[in-house]
Amino acid sequence: MQFYHHPYSFDSQKVRLALEEKEVDYWPYRINPLKARNLDSDFFRINPTGKIPVLMNGKHVIFNTFSIIQYIDSINEPLGGHAVDRDKMLEWMRWIDTWNPKLFTLIHVPDKYRLFFSKFQRRAAITRMSESPDLIGMYRLKLQSAYTTEEQLKEKDLINNTEEQLIEILDAAEKQLASTNYLAGGAFSMADCMFVPILARIELLNLSEEYISPRLQLSDYWSHVKKRPSYHVVIGKYFSGWRKYKTLYSTYTSVWLRNLFRRY
Repeated sequence: MQFYHHPYSFDSQKVRLALEEKEVDYWPYRINPLKARNLDSDFFRINPTGKIPVLMNGKHVIFNTFSIIQYIDSINEPLGGHAVDRDKMLEWMRWIDTWNPKLFTLIHVPDKYRLFFSKFQRRAAITRMSESPDLIGMYRLKLQSAYTTEEQLKEKDLINNTEEQLIEILDAAEKQLASTNYLAGGAFSMADCMFVPILARIELLNLSEEYISPRLQLSDYWSHVKKRPSYHVVIGKYFSGWRKYKTLYSTYTSVWLRNLFRRY
């Protein structure tokens, strides 16, 4: 089983948590989107949207994050077993899947860094067009998507809706965790695999005091799940404490050098 991902990727974190929790053997391939590696032609031929994660099992290729997680959960015994309310789990998964983490992240990143990486990625897409003319149509769609994101960041109503939806999810989790240890019952489930990256993203953006700490049940849950081995493998070893600066600085330096030498 081959898994194309990157620690930065919100959806990759969801899937990799699921893989680690289920103890499924897989071969990881890192595709760094900030370095525009998701635009390399080899990967683009696997997934013409240029999005990660991607799971390949033989000839079976899955691009959709929700579908990947359902596929992983179908391998052997479902995660959490009989201690999980399956209907509640699916309800949580569908709701979390509708939230837009990209917009939330970008509005909390300083403009100079956001524009630095965005400009590099657009240049990379244009360069790949000349290198792989058979993929020009797909690269144009990717470029258009980048411009659309820039326009969305100017839409205050859309940004407000993104933040309001996050608050609704966190408030609902706070209420649920007052009666169960995890989102869908007494055991860690795929709903938690999809939810934990939300809390990790909030912490990465230094917004815990606003979104997590005031919710006591959620705060206790967060402290607890960060002790799970899967969390350390997928998120903790890259973004806990000083590690996040090392992870982000190495990417920034690499992209700065590629810009300097015009190696897009």
